[in-house]
Amino acid sequence: MNIASPDGSIIASFFLSDHGEALYSVQLNGKTVIEPSLLGVEADQFSFDNQLELVSIAPLEKKVENYRMHQGKQLDIVYDYQEQSVVVSNSDNQKLIIIFRVSNDGVAFRYEFPEGNEAIINSELTEFQFAPTIKMYAQPMSVAKTGWEQTNPSYEEPYKRGIPVGTVSPLGAGWVFPTLLQVDKDWVLVTETGLGPDYCASRLVSDTVSKAMKIGFPSDVEVYTDKGHLPYHPTFSPWRVLTIGSLETIVESTLGTDLADPAINLSDEDFVSPGIASWSWALLKDNSVNYETTKEFIDYASEMNWKYCLIDVNWDTTIGEERMKELVAYAAERNVGLILWYNSAGAWNTTPYHPKSELLTHERREEEFSKLKEWGIKGVKIDFFGGDGQSMMAYYHDMLCDAGKHELLVNFHGATLPRGWQRTYPHLMTVEAIKGFEFITFFQETADDEPAHAATLPYTRNAFDPMDFTPMAFSNIPNIKRKTTNAFELALPTLFLSGIQHLAEVPEGMNAVPDYVRTYLSDIPTAWDETQFIDGFPGKLAVIARRSGKTWFITGINGEGIAKEIELDLAFLNGKSGYLITDGNVHPEFRKEEINIENTYSIALKANGGFVMKVQ
Repeated sequence: MNIASPDGSIIASFFLSDHGEALYSVQLNGKTVIEPSLLGVEADQFSFDNQLELVSIAPLEKKVENYRMHQGKQLDIVYDYQEQSVVVSNSDNQKLIIIFRVSNDGVAFRYEFPEGNEAIINSELTEFQFAPTIKMYAQPMSVAKTGWEQTNPSYEEPYKRGIPVGTVSPLGAGWVFPTLLQVDKDWVLVTETGLGPDYCASRLVSDTVSKAMKIGFPSDVEVYTDKGHLPYHPTFSPWRVLTIGSLETIVESTLGTDLADPAINLSDEDFVSPGIASWSWALLKDNSVNYETTKEFIDYASEMNWKYCLIDVNWDTTIGEERMKELVAYAAERNVGLILWYNSAGAWNTTPYHPKSELLTHERREEEFSKLKEWGIKGVKIDFFGGDGQSMMAYYHDMLCDAGKHELLVNFHGATLPRGWQRTYPHLMTVEAIKGFEFITFFQETADDEPAHAATLPYTRNAFDPMDFTPMAFSNIPNIKRKTTNAFELALPTLFLSGIQHLAEVPEGMNAVPDYVRTYLSDIPTAWDETQFIDGFPGKLAVIARRSGKTWFITGINGEGIAKEIELDLAFLNGKSGYLITDGNVHPEFRKEEINIENTYSIALKANGGFVMKVQ
């Protein structure tokens, strides 16, 4: 069976081996990018590994779906694809359906399990077989129950860039999604989406025998207290997603949400409002979470025309409920909404921060979320989850359902990759799941790696899912030597995608920059009508254009410690005008100039530098 993309450039093939193994392969423009790779699952009640027989092949269907997002790289999306499914049977005459979708930007497939099954899936045989010459850009999965207060895994490891495919993860627990692979001049981004409450989140593991990258499951400690880690009576697996093509394809693709479950029915979606937030904790840490400092950051948000202010750990004691109600009223008068921090933790970690364990059950969430809505709180930041097991995935889904009923926006920290949940739950604004700015404040080696790390993320972690990196600091960071220029930092809020973009800079630092920088930052969107890739290479350069209404924001960062002269193809903006902000002659100066766009535009980038353009 061969399934072609609508434009014919991608072909996915399905076939059975001589031993009755299910296999697939993928070609791009006649060249093999995924070599014959195994499909199949093993469960406690059935196994689909070999001696399979082809039962039927469904007719090929061409489909087009239209949907709207509240955030991300593109709001109105058309998903145009061809779908075909096959049914195979094992020696016990049990049946498994494998569904394929092929679009112009990639291939996706998932398993539909026998109807009425009560199986626990023990493992998947799913693999991705690449030629041994291919390079990989991937983040190691941390080992569960390690790290500070046993809070791993939280998808907070540094990326390995340009390593040989099949490299065994240095931590021994596999590689997180998404993983990017360079196939000659083409690219493949491997991830998963459409993860329901009855399945576990998975990762890639290197099979040293077959030399393939395979689907791996979480460990048995990655669970909600006393519950399971393996997929439990599932109807479907998540979609296994292969975005295939150029870096332009990777950056502009929406497959991560195209294949996610459609949005749940919220009684009123008006509360789903993306925007910018002030946040004291990023640079000032725990001692900043008090009544007076919070008032300052509410004023800061109001002066900058930002929608939100995030109040972090221990607010229940350092501020208290009665004074928090005062702050809600104070913020409302200034058109600022408040977001409150919570510790999700049950028995899976020993973190000391609070309010803690207030959201563990539906009954407690109903009580707490009702209280917050009554106060006028706009959202919650929920931290410190316990891994990727099925019961933990169910916990995420339960939290999102309950928060939506009470019209609360959600930000998950110390958490898993959201895997398209922002489509299913429009009030899920962002998720950390990255070694972000807070680690730059803790470790010099993280600060040293920030330029290359940030220039990797648009092609990997942030390709589909919102990412709460909490970017942008112009100020000095205590005990840390920054490697990035101020224009590099200024670029990050529009380079990175996050429904609510929590900015790290404090009022004093913002007051020290030119008025034109503050004016620029007072009017930047976090939801985009259109995204175009301009130029770049993972870890070295990222230049991306995003449109909101009729205004274009073109953002670029240099991930290397060498100066560069880049010529940008901006023919789509020919005849438009605006301004450029980039680095001045010496750090920390900025420079602004008015610009008129023709077909191309040349920019000199400082080492670890950046720029922003605003064009209408």
